Amino acid sequence: MTAKAARRAEGSDRGGWLVRIAVFLIVALWTLPSLGLLVNSFRTSVDSSSTGWWTSLFNPLASEWTIDNYNRVLGSGGLFDALINSLMVTIPSVVIPITLAAFAAYGFAWLKFRGRSLMFGVIVALIVVPLQLALVPLLKIYQSTELTGSFLGIWLAHTGFGLPLAVFLLYNYISQLPKDIFESAFIDGASPFTAFTRLVLPLSIPALASFAILQFLWVWNDFLVALVFLGTSSDVAVLTIELASIVGSRGEAFHLLTAAAFVSMLIPLIVFLSLQRFFVRGLLAGSVKG
Repeated sequence: MTAKAARRAEGSDRGGWLVRIAVFLIVALWTLPSLGLLVNSFRTSVDSSSTGWWTSLFNPLASEWTIDNYNRVLGSGGLFDALINSLMVTIPSVVIPITLAAFAAYGFAWLKFRGRSLMFGVIVALIVVPLQLALVPLLKIYQSTELTGSFLGIWLAHTGFGLPLAVFLLYNYISQLPKDIFESAFIDGASPFTAFTRLVLPLSIPALASFAILQFLWVWNDFLVALVFLGTSSDVAVLTIELASIVGSRGEAFHLLTAAAFVSMLIPLIVFLSLQRFFVRGLLAGSVKG
């Protein structure tokens, strides 16, 4: 090996270590707030209000640890009911727009009909429209049709708000599928619906999973839409509404909020970790050709 090649290899190794160190620091900084949240969720209200969470981490034997925070928020705190309500809101609000958007994206990508480009342009343009503009007129319609405070109403709202982005993401993926497989299917006598169910859906799992993650996180963490269309009644209140009520107007129940917040993080983490291998592939699909 020549001296020049040796210097190049040494520089490459040094650059690799710098990248690893930078990634480690970024991950550590990103994880630090979650670690503090977890530690505080097992501390008493006295410790939480008097000392920082890092004191318990550095000197665990001198701190008082408890699971009473979790018992209170999951028991009398009403968080378990809010957790069920959030699941009842989130799951249909993910499944319905994915189903409709998959059909629409397939039609825009592979079916020829009049006005296709115009309709797709209108749908894409709706992505940049803030949902806050639609809240007041939509609420008036809901009040006249008695959909306010019902799960059906918020399912429809989240479906409408999520459809433009869903159609755009799925179209980018479905339009890049090989044309030959559709031609072969149609020659063999397959109908457009058969091609959709037998070819498009199995091949579009990365794109479907990527949007499912985005929509799930958006609906699960939503506060504004849930407050407007569901309200604060205990029968329909979701996790974000319950978290706001737990902390109070002056933040006096901070020790309970940390436990409740950590509980609310578990299901999104499970969903993301289960589908994350599809996430990047689905988002980047159709962004580059060749």
